[in-house]
Amino acid sequence: MNLKSRSLSLLKTLVLTVSLTSVVKSVHGATYLLRDNIVGAGFFDAFEWQAIDDPTHGRVRYVDQQTARNLNLTYASGNSFVLRTDDRTVLSPFGPGRSSVRIRTKKTYTTHVAVFDVRHMPQGCGTWPAIWETDEVNWPNAGEIDILEGVNDQVPNASTLHTGPGCTMPAERVQTGTNGQLDCDAAVNGNTGCGVTYPTADSYGPPLNRIGGGWFAVERNDQFIKVWFWPRNSGSVPPDVRDGGVAIVTDNWGVPAAHFPNTQCDLRRHFGNHNIIINLTLCGDWAGSVYGQSGCPSTCVDFVDNNPAAFREAYFDFAALRVYQ
Repeated sequence: MNLKSRSLSLLKTLVLTVSLTSVVKSVHGATYLLRDNIVGAGFFDAFEWQAIDDPTHGRVRYVDQQTARNLNLTYASGNSFVLRTDDRTVLSPFGPGRSSVRIRTKKTYTTHVAVFDVRHMPQGCGTWPAIWETDEVNWPNAGEIDILEGVNDQVPNASTLHTGPGCTMPAERVQTGTNGQLDCDAAVNGNTGCGVTYPTADSYGPPLNRIGGGWFAVERNDQFIKVWFWPRNSGSVPPDVRDGGVAIVTDNWGVPAAHFPNTQCDLRRHFGNHNIIINLTLCGDWAGSVYGQSGCPSTCVDFVDNNPAAFREAYFDFAALRVYQ
């Protein structure tokens, strides 16, 4: 090979290397491909039902998949998957709690984006619904990301991280939400975590349900964790979110509701392989402890035991869960 040919070959190799580097950077920085498209009956295959004692000490009895299906607590039809609590039974104060459901993905995820198309979420006094991610065995040292969570219909939504010691968030960040505690350590202030409260009431509970729900999305990588929310009636929903695209570009999604950067927290060290968990508990450590300040009647446990009809709206209805990597 002469000098000119060798120079041209080296130039082509350099151009190809730069091009491939740009593509890889794009894929891992802002563009993700659809890996798990979970719709309708697909939830029964993608998730496992956790018939366990409630770790948050709620007035519930989590049931297995077959029991949940027999009691109509989980069912699917077309592109709808419903997860609910029992709304028929008056409970004995000496017996188990109200039958409810807690499900966990069979797969685990690190760097990913998850988009939850939520038509309806549980509402009512005593309710404590959550969509979240964690490694239960290694909690809190492997981290927890709360995407949608609240209690007793108290709006708006909040997204929160819980970790082991040594993870904090800066006071100044680019997000639409409002900072709460900045220390994510679960051992600080009774496991408050580092939360961000959303700017609009329609991100949670009855206001969310009145508009037909919306989309919640979380992006996690080693540089940051971000959570977005778009109401169903919003004109600013990104097309790849609204249409469930096979590829998504998160750089086009605008400012998130909650932004957790790695500037004061080594996210790779504090967050492990996470399952996605969806559950509905009642009363318990949070909903029960603030029940008296929520404008709800009676006591939390008495209300849950004696008013099954109050839980007719205590259900999730998912149009889809899509995970991108």
